Amino acid sequence: MSQVIHFLGLDVHKESVAVSIAPSDSTEVRHYGSIGGTLDDLDRLIKKLQAAAPQAELRFCYEAGPTGYPLCRHLRQQKFVCEVVAPSLIPKKPGDRVKTNRRDSDQLARLFRAGELTGIYVPDEGDEAIRDLVRGRDSARVDQLKARQRLKGFLLRHGFRYAGKSSWTEKHQRYLASLVMPYPAQQIVLRE
Repeated sequence: MSQVIHFLGLDVHKESVAVSIAPSDSTEVRHYGSIGGTLDDLDRLIKKLQAAAPQAELRFCYEAGPTGYPLCRHLRQQKFVCEVVAPSLIPKKPGDRVKTNRRDSDQLARLFRAGELTGIYVPDEGDEAIRDLVRGRDSARVDQLKARQRLKGFLLRHGFRYAGKSSWTEKHQRYLASLVMPYPAQQIVLRE
């Protein structure tokens, strides 16, 4: 007799996780309910499921999202199969736009059991740190560009035109520092 596998679909949010179970020896998908969003809550769920069906193998999947990969790393550390799936790779029926936590976890469990989900690469902490650095630098660069554009537009609206050849040089910085706006509120905008 082959071992029963319980495919668990997790709809993960900051404060809660909706859980559905699709046993390999059945066609049903059972909604387990909602648990808290911490790793301790997940560990309690695992203990309950293992106590209820000690012979069953547990396999987990969830959609990639803002909660990141700690959940997957935690499960894999405990030697569980865990797949993280890109939302764009989850098959959806045309017109199926109603999304609820329960429906999402049920669908994940059903598709995971059917083998229709493709997991994405889960970076280790070092890779994720480099990704964070690159994203942070890029965000800072975009923010700086937007701030400079806003400042140039603000000055142009009030008739201030820089006569130099290049913006954001040391000479341009001195020019900006020397400007005096006609009203104190505008001076605050310039300083900020």
